[in-house]
Amino acid sequence: MASPSASSKVSLKLLIDTKEKRVLLAEASKEFVDFLFNLLRLPVGTVTRLLTKKGMVGCLGKLYESIENLSDNYLNIPPQDKNILLKPSTPFASGYLLLANDDNINSSGTSNLYMCSKRCSYVVTSADNTACPSCQRHMNHTVQFVGNDRNATQVIGASGGEGGFVKGVVTYTVMDDLEVQPMSTISTVALISKLNVKDIASLQERVVELGMEEGIKLLKASLQCKNVLTSVFLKNMAV
Repeated sequence: MASPSASSKVSLKLLIDTKEKRVLLAEASKEFVDFLFNLLRLPVGTVTRLLTKKGMVGCLGKLYESIENLSDNYLNIPPQDKNILLKPSTPFASGYLLLANDDNINSSGTSNLYMCSKRCSYVVTSADNTACPSCQRHMNHTVQFVGNDRNATQVIGASGGEGGFVKGVVTYTVMDDLEVQPMSTISTVALISKLNVKDIASLQERVVELGMEEGIKLLKASLQCKNVLTSVFLKNMAV
């Protein structure tokens, strides 16, 4: 199964309780479950940048802004600079993660490597524009990566070339609080009963799409509440 690109959209079938105005569960494909699992691999710096400083809950936004505003005179460089913290390399191929349009990830899913224009000692870095430890020039000349990136290929090849974390032959149930389990008719009926649905006639199926915008909203909601699917998809939907 081909992986979705960062600009693609993933379909999701929601089971909605229109009377209570809540999403009971979602019928999800491999792509959506891979997306959810990949959220756990995002560096905190990437999460902060994706949600923007003002969108962050707590103090991480202020911490991020402090690093942005801190003069280089106070940083312990060379060889590292702010991008190590502000734009950390995402540890997974962008094709499997809608949010990972990171500057340090190339189309093959491996981290880009950079050196300065003088190629001082052939020192390389994964953070673009890092100050060279020898000449202080920006290390922004891309170096071709040859061979396998263990971090990028370990999960990609784990399921016989299919990629991602879960198998594509299975449909998955994703609850409003993002609990994930393989779908079956019996388990779905049991879940509906457990969720205390008072009027079966009020249940309705809706197909929605998850793209970059919805992905960021879902990431933010997952850090703020336990009714994530309801928060992201029902807010502007007439039910």
